[in-house]
Amino acid sequence: MFRRLFKKDPQLEEGVKKTRASFFGRIAVVLGRTQISEETWNEVEELLIGADVGVAATEALLDRLRLRFARGEFRTGEDLNVGLQDELVELLRPPKGQLPGLPGPGLNEGLAVVLVIGVNGVGKTTTIAKLGNYWRGQGRRVILAAGDTFRAAGSAQLEVWADRLGLPCIGSQSGADPGSIVFDAISAAKARGLDTVIVDTAGRLHTKTNLMEELRKIRRIVERHEIPSHSLLVLDATTGQNAILQARAFADAAGLDGIVVTKLDGTARGGMVFSIVPELNAPVWFVGTGEQVDDLSEFDPEAFVGALFDSGNGESRDV
Repeated sequence: MFRRLFKKDPQLEEGVKKTRASFFGRIAVVLGRTQISEETWNEVEELLIGADVGVAATEALLDRLRLRFARGEFRTGEDLNVGLQDELVELLRPPKGQLPGLPGPGLNEGLAVVLVIGVNGVGKTTTIAKLGNYWRGQGRRVILAAGDTFRAAGSAQLEVWADRLGLPCIGSQSGADPGSIVFDAISAAKARGLDTVIVDTAGRLHTKTNLMEELRKIRRIVERHEIPSHSLLVLDATTGQNAILQARAFADAAGLDGIVVTKLDGTARGGMVFSIVPELNAPVWFVGTGEQVDDLSEFDPEAFVGALFDSGNGESRDV
């Protein structure tokens, strides 16, 4: 059996350092033993659940690996290590195939609207700034829209980021109609020849019915313009499995095309990413690995798994 050829991403490797040190590095140690015993399976299960992979995802993973072991695919713990990494990569594959279009994940040529959704405190405003900076670097012409009119500081924070980055921004007054902000941003994009409208949305508790209806209204406004739109959900990695409960509510209100996982560098339980894709049937587009505007990595399943197991050295070897 041969080890995968993992892509190296130094920024991502630094971002998952805590998770690697606390859990996945220890899995590699356990599987470095020659003999595969029942104790091996139990230790791997405990470490996966500890990393917040989730009980359901962990059980499914181990069921598949035990079946492959029974078929004689694994002779040693090192074989099992390779098999586990293969299965983890497959968990992260986008369920709808490869993301369409260039010059950035999920965006085709022409005018597009990205609705950035998620609860307050997940790093949504900073993520919007990172996305604007990223897509501008990919050749997109970006405008920001401060649609979070329920939070007094929401518009001001986004406008500060826009000023730092030199991006246009449609601001708002507290209590203004978010739909009108989105309408104005789309009109401004058309008038100025811009092609990417990134919309901040209110992020009060996901249980608030009026907030969910507001998101549906914004989506309808975009659809009336007959412009491709994408709902991008921001999830805080430090909240673990609770993030999935939040995600389901937002997905119901605004749809869900992609996910950004933030604060990955601040948790040892980054394994929650492995339960997101199968649970939500949506791909991870980006991961945030720090507070700086460039601390955003385009998500690649192989690079992510490689960083967790510290095996992204660009070489293969017979095991």
